[in-house]
Amino acid sequence: MIPFSELIIFGIAAFGLVITPGPNMIYLISRSLTQGKKPGVISLLGVICGFFFHITMVAWGLTALLLAVPLAFNLLKMAGATYLLYMAYNAVKPNRSPFETRQDLPPDAPTKLFTMGFLTNVLNPKVAVFYLSLFPQFIQPALGHITAQCFQLGFIQICISFTINFLIVLSAAKMATWFAQNPIWLQIQKWFMASILTGLAIKMVLTKAE
Repeated sequence: MIPFSELIIFGIAAFGLVITPGPNMIYLISRSLTQGKKPGVISLLGVICGFFFHITMVAWGLTALLLAVPLAFNLLKMAGATYLLYMAYNAVKPNRSPFETRQDLPPDAPTKLFTMGFLTNVLNPKVAVFYLSLFPQFIQPALGHITAQCFQLGFIQICISFTINFLIVLSAAKMATWFAQNPIWLQIQKWFMASILTGLAIKMVLTKAE
């Protein structure tokens, strides 16, 4: 399986991903602010199931690609490095505050909350592309069980994502107020994520397929 030291690096990258404002975070904060913690948690469960969907699709796709065309591994890594650098740029470019969330979300039944959380994640192509960009530099075909390695990485990412997003749901109101009063921390977070993405892109370029 994947060496522990590599899993630590991946965990740091996953942490950087989950604290980066995006559709999932904005949706969860909006639900929590307008309807309370319980709807926020239900929505979060839908988001987590969306991660399972993306990871399953990516695992099957990478396994098929690497077994059928091993030389494609290097091309995939180069494409992934380019995308990670693009994400690093997007992380620091000026945009609106992620905490300017919608305040007009109507109350919904638990089933609908779960479904909307699921679709918010599944219909976000950036999640799948991020996995495709990140996984290849940690997967080692020489160790075999490519699908198992994908799910190992996915499980770590999901655990980190659930933990951080759960804390976000529980403290959404306080977080929104605090970040509004301390905008400098949003800039620190952006540059932190950009640094992680840039470092991963460099690591990907320098790593050779086994």
